[in-house]
Amino acid sequence: MAVAEQLKTIFLREADPFTDIVGQTHVKRQLASALIADRHVLIVGPPGIGKTTLAKNVAKLLPAIEVMDCSYHCLPNKPVCPECRNAKTRRKKKIAGLERFVRIQGSPDLTAEDLVGDIDPIKALQFGPLSLEAFTPGKIFKANNGVLFFDELNRCPEKLQNALLQALQERMVTIGSYDVDFEANFIFIATMNPEDSSTETIADVLLDRFDVAYMTYPESLDRESVIVERTGKKFVDFPQKLLLHSLLFVRKLRESEKLEKFPSVRASIGIYERAQANALLDKKSAVDLIHVKDALVSVLAHRIKLKPSAQYLQSPSEFIREELRTFMKQQGLDSSGEEVP
Repeated sequence: MAVAEQLKTIFLREADPFTDIVGQTHVKRQLASALIADRHVLIVGPPGIGKTTLAKNVAKLLPAIEVMDCSYHCLPNKPVCPECRNAKTRRKKKIAGLERFVRIQGSPDLTAEDLVGDIDPIKALQFGPLSLEAFTPGKIFKANNGVLFFDELNRCPEKLQNALLQALQERMVTIGSYDVDFEANFIFIATMNPEDSSTETIADVLLDRFDVAYMTYPESLDRESVIVERTGKKFVDFPQKLLLHSLLFVRKLRESEKLEKFPSVRASIGIYERAQANALLDKKSAVDLIHVKDALVSVLAHRIKLKPSAQYLQSPSEFIREELRTFMKQQGLDSSGEEVP
């Protein structure tokens, strides 16, 4: 059964199969719809909101399957690689869903050989430089009958983008040295942070191979609180009211007209963990406001970026301290974090 058919069965059976992600109903629906249609998906959104977690969740949904014990994960009834076609590989194995998930981390150093494969010099001496046996498959083939996940697609060089085109359009890869086509049966999920300026431009011809699902910050304060408490480390008690005020401060920063780069959910998790660690160092059994305040600059300052009109007037650290004073006044909080009657 094709990967899309396997996922279709799960999506039609379960109301919310993406249990690793809190909320994000719209992007979950878009992703499920695209995968049922056997479409390649690009998840676009700011950093630290769960794009990678969502992609991994897809792999966890995939059932275990039986494949040949080869580098291409050939199906027993559908051999792809030379060894299986020639019945040289006879052993079979079962691979779980997460083993069907192959990750590529976007980087300017990536090459087309990383993706497609290359000649193994030792095997070339043994079998001949143009023999199929000398070819070592890349990650495209290792993701056969699974999910190929490309994290930060816009960090890969243009040459690598070109290597993806045939695989995404035709589900086939032509190995130039051999003039041989290999089938590549996989679902391709990629992520991209459109705000990252230190990246490559993605060619329109490559973007045209994708459907795009747009993902953003948690929809509500309560949902962000659930994510933080589920994901973050627990050292000491963090009073719920203080936690909600801490997360609300982060969410208010995301609304600031002075910022062009906003704090991610990782920042919220960082405040949650660092405030607890500060309380632990003070030998306290619970977090106080002072522990939160002591963590804010360290956790937030490098995760925000002021607009040019603001960055010449104050530093990120000064901005955070000023915003905190304004926030506490607006929320009617005293220095302990308690609401002023």
